[in-house]
Amino acid sequence: MNAELQFEITQFLNLEAYLLDHRDYDKWLNLLADDIRYVMPMRVTVDRKGGSNINDEMTYFDEKKADITMRVERLFTKSAWVDNPATRQRHYVSNVMVTEGSRENEYHVRSYFLYKRSRSSDLETEEIFGEREDILRRKDGGWKIASRRIYADQSVLTVKNLAMFL
Repeated sequence: MNAELQFEITQFLNLEAYLLDHRDYDKWLNLLADDIRYVMPMRVTVDRKGGSNINDEMTYFDEKKADITMRVERLFTKSAWVDNPATRQRHYVSNVMVTEGSRENEYHVRSYFLYKRSRSSDLETEEIFGEREDILRRKDGGWKIASRRIYADQSVLTVKNLAMFL
């Protein structure tokens, strides 16, 4: 992959992290393709005999853009007690690897992520970390996330809820 495209895609992922960290969800939603599929399958612990440790039949979430939009809108209602007070959050993205996708103007992007958040107590922080597989689509001179699969490294999540976007 050429260095210019690698840099452009890495900057796009950094922009996405910035928008999420600053709760600019309207702009973040504009980064998502209308046909996005946003999935987080469960990880299971298996013995050393091999086989996948990802269970695609069970997911923490499997959403389309309408579902994601509804979650964003809910964050700004009085019934969103899980996000009141609003969490302080950081999204870290690294190890970005880009390969050509199966369609024109699409690229397969793997990256590692670390998500950290705290709420009202500075003594209590939560984190999720793992790998993401994205399909990014170049559209109208910009980028859209057409697909995201999130693979948390933990088989037991230690966060209190999944009221976040990864």
